[in-house]
Amino acid sequence: MDGSNTVRGIVSAAGYVPFRRLQRADIAKMFGSGGGKGTRSVASYDEDTTTLGVEAARIALRSAGATTPSAVWFATADPAYLDKTNATAIHAALRLDRECPALDLGGALRSGIGALRIALDGVGTTLVVSSDIRTGLPTSGDESGGGDGAAAILVGDDASGTTTAPVIAQYLGAGAATDEFVDRWRTPGERRSKIWEERFGETKYVPLGVQAWQAALKAAELSSGDIDRVAITGLHGRAVNALAKTLGLADGVKVDDLAGSVGITGTAHAALLLTAMLEAATPGQVLAVVMLADGADVLLFRATDALAGYQSARPVATQVRSAQDLPYGKFLSWRGMVTVEPPRRPEPARVSSSAAGRSEGWKFGFVGSRDRTSGALHLPPSRVSMDGGALDDMEPAPMADVAGTIVTFTIDKLAYSPSPPIVFAVVDFDGGGRFPVEMTDVDAADVKIGDRVEMTFRRLFTADGIHDYFWKARPVRTAASDLEVS
Repeated sequence: MDGSNTVRGIVSAAGYVPFRRLQRADIAKMFGSGGGKGTRSVASYDEDTTTLGVEAARIALRSAGATTPSAVWFATADPAYLDKTNATAIHAALRLDRECPALDLGGALRSGIGALRIALDGVGTTLVVSSDIRTGLPTSGDESGGGDGAAAILVGDDASGTTTAPVIAQYLGAGAATDEFVDRWRTPGERRSKIWEERFGETKYVPLGVQAWQAALKAAELSSGDIDRVAITGLHGRAVNALAKTLGLADGVKVDDLAGSVGITGTAHAALLLTAMLEAATPGQVLAVVMLADGADVLLFRATDALAGYQSARPVATQVRSAQDLPYGKFLSWRGMVTVEPPRRPEPARVSSSAAGRSEGWKFGFVGSRDRTSGALHLPPSRVSMDGGALDDMEPAPMADVAGTIVTFTIDKLAYSPSPPIVFAVVDFDGGGRFPVEMTDVDAADVKIGDRVEMTFRRLFTADGIHDYFWKARPVRTAASDLEVS
């Protein structure tokens, strides 16, 4: 390929912000200290960094149309598994070809923006997914200032015939500065991070941020005055604010870092802010994202004319507005900080790896089967048609992006659940197909027959260290255009 004719950059970008919010003021009401103003996002009891990543990736691919990645890279500082690759579950949920590699590039806060830069400096069409769940001891700054979320950015080339979707933000260059110092750390197995004295971190991060900023501008042959929007993030809030002042940015250039409404989502936050900037940008604007973590990283982009025709399948701003408060006691329970009385039912046994492997398309991709002759849809997939009895004459029927309607439901207060009661609904899917499914992101009192629902990838339970992933239904709370029937 002639590099002179190639524009490399972002093909699509998406963020995922969980539905629940914690009012920070509720922390001080309970303990007399901690908390603050605003809210933070909270992953549900059935969400982990893998499921958060799946949701962001689904939005990114939906926004990109028919463009599919040739590789998937997943970065998080809070992996659901060690030893086992977490990106493979994302790969399976997206129903990607086996030839598409799925790799973890994680373990540290810096791995999210690092994976994105590697993809931008590379070749091919790469889906970079970053995700994090941030927590801390009750009343701590990490508890109130952190947030849960994910982002997915599809990186590719915009040259004749190379992708089916154009590049919406051209990659201009990057800068980095690295130093070894212990400012924030968490050893394997610990549930909370520890932090050194704040002034120390500030004295280290600010000069590193300036060095990376100047290196990026030099690489892109730009000056500070050429930057239209910049997002600066990191879990060291004092250093972030000091760097913003040191760079001398003009009024209105630094964008909202979502700290007041979502919280800082760690590994995912640089990509989440980049996504939010792109969704509000206009063609020609130069965008910068700065991440402070074990050094500093700066990425520069220019919004292309193609951005004018780009539409996110689910904008970050829409998700920030669509939220429901979560009681602080429930938050502590979901985080394992307090132990409440469990349901008086046996905990589920671990899922069978061999059985899960035989039904990967159904379990991870929510793919049913459709009778080629009669068109009858089977959920779960079946070899024998319920309409005519034809044997092994089926075609795959992907249903993860198909909306449905609740025809009846029940509220189960006895079955085991980390957050009872369980709401089970019978859903009729658009275009055919009926399936009984567990609901999530909803209060039992709010469920009604006739409600519209969509599917979401969640964790049913964990037993013997094995996570049982499957699909649940949640209420449709955004515009109908957010959903595409496949």
